[in-house]
Amino acid sequence: MAVGKNVRTYFNGSWHEGDVAIMRAADHGAWLGTTVFDGARFFDGLMPDLDKHCARTNRSAEALMLTPTVSTEDMVEIAREGLSMFDASSAVYIRPMYWGIHGDPTAIVPSPEETGFALCLEEIPMAPATATATLTRTRFRRPVLEDAVVNAKAGCLYPNNARMLVEARSKGFNNALVADAMGNVAETATANIFMVKDGEVFTPIPNGTFLSGITRARHIENMTSDGLSVHETVLTFEDFHDADEVFMSGNMSKVTPVTALDDTQFQAGPITRRVREMYWDWAASSA
Repeated sequence: MAVGKNVRTYFNGSWHEGDVAIMRAADHGAWLGTTVFDGARFFDGLMPDLDKHCARTNRSAEALMLTPTVSTEDMVEIAREGLSMFDASSAVYIRPMYWGIHGDPTAIVPSPEETGFALCLEEIPMAPATATATLTRTRFRRPVLEDAVVNAKAGCLYPNNARMLVEARSKGFNNALVADAMGNVAETATANIFMVKDGEVFTPIPNGTFLSGITRARHIENMTSDGLSVHETVLTFEDFHDADEVFMSGNMSKVTPVTALDDTQFQAGPITRRVREMYWDWAASSA
């Protein structure tokens, strides 16, 4: 995403105006990719699930063999302090991050003795309620734990996502519906995925190839509370072509209806609209 016009960065114990330099050329994260981050949202004066996103930042650091240095509670307070510098009507992307500083004698393994930390607040508008997406298949797949750090929200995973998006765009689509190592549907290049068939909701079961998102979990809880049947199960591309509705779930936009999967067309249907309504209602009620 392009850097927004309004950015504030927490680094070395204080807030700085703008997109400041935080990493050096010889930092482990700069040349060996030991970086993790998370993304929460501030919109309509709300910060839904901010604590969960901050907690996952620390879990991601540990998965990448980095030592977390900021507690979840302190991270939340840092974010709140920074957000007070923005107008209450702003929409802000909240991005806490860690990176490796030193390596062990091999240089490959990050040293546990020092970890870089910053928290970036970037003003990025929420997608309009009318926003939709189109999907296509991609030859690139989600990795597994044995060959990638898929249990972390790690920066080193995202070049693979970028390849998926570039391929999809070259075919005239917004995003890609991505397979896991077995060839079943995992998620999209940027978000978790749901489909609706005969009034029931289905989503790929978490199998270690993708992050089961915080917003995804919130949607499942909301839908279940509303009486909808939600199934986490193995899903094929044929299942999605046969669906009545398809929607994406991600922190950046929360709910995005899918209107096409290759040559299959969909409408933004009533359950997708209801999921969006429930999320905004829940966010307002939890403030």
